[in-house]
Amino acid sequence: MNRDYDTFTKIMVSDIPYDIKDPVYEEYKEKIPQFIGQAVYIYSFEKKRMLFADGWERLLGYKDDEISLQKIISSTSERHLKFTAEINNKSLEFLSTVKKDLEQYSFTIEVEKLHKDGSIVPVLSRVGIYKSKNGKFTEAIGISEKIHSRKLGNIMQYAAYGPKSSGFEESLNKELFNELGISRKEIEALELAAKGYAFKEIATKLNVSQSAIEKRIFPLYKRFNVKSLPHLISFAYNNHIL
Repeated sequence: MNRDYDTFTKIMVSDIPYDIKDPVYEEYKEKIPQFIGQAVYIYSFEKKRMLFADGWERLLGYKDDEISLQKIISSTSERHLKFTAEINNKSLEFLSTVKKDLEQYSFTIEVEKLHKDGSIVPVLSRVGIYKSKNGKFTEAIGISEKIHSRKLGNIMQYAAYGPKSSGFEESLNKELFNELGISRKEIEALELAAKGYAFKEIATKLNVSQSAIEKRIFPLYKRFNVKSLPHLISFAYNNHIL
């Protein structure tokens, strides 16, 4: 990686697992629900290490006491690694500017992870702010599970959530490497276009303006190097977006 896009991640993310002697670990072991098929972690940005982890040996082959946030991020397939680093970095950068309601922010990403044995594991991950203090996020929670239903393509799918006034997903759309990803709102509009709805009809169904729909779909032409809407829809099916 020869760009500075991962500056925030380098500063704030460590390769340190949880400390079983830390009272916080026992607290979260009792407090955080663990479900079969899911792996979960709590990471402290103050202590710069994991506070809790469970389920990672089942998902990626790493024991819970050896998994770190840096290892989770870096254990990504080569074709998805650049985008994963970017979305983590840009999310941290955006959230560092938010001063209230931080616990309401999260993002999801569908990504190929590398199992410890080298095999590919398609994973759906959700990362959110777990705790904040004095307008700064202090802990993050991540929950991941294997995707069984479909294949992942080269185009990564993501979504961001938070208070409506935040523009979290819109911010990520502007900042991310656009040629590698497509957002939830863009997919939402494209799905309806693929069903034959006109832009005006899509706008009515999604309760937005027609220009808002055009701003979601037209940039995809350049991003994915397609010449028409039918070409875009075909591209989306071929790359497992639709």
